[in-house]
Amino acid sequence: MKKHLSLNVEAKVYNEIKNAFPAGQVSNYVNDILKEHLKKMKKEKLIADYKSTARSKTMREEDKVWEGTIEDGIEDE
Repeated sequence: MKKHLSLNVEAKVYNEIKNAFPAGQVSNYVNDILKEHLKKMKKEKLIADYKSTARSKTMREEDKVWEGTIEDGIEDE
């Protein structure tokens, strides 16, 4: 399902777009650019959140608690 979105761009950008793309293709191009940009933003946020968690003293203490449970119930044969 597609939604309508109005964008304002500089006149120079508009003229270049009109010359660079066939009629009806601008929306697909902008949509693809925005999808890639959003994907990149999500990845950057995820990395930043992981780094923040890794620096967290509370999380390091929690990891120590869980480390002891990793091998619970596993016996050497």
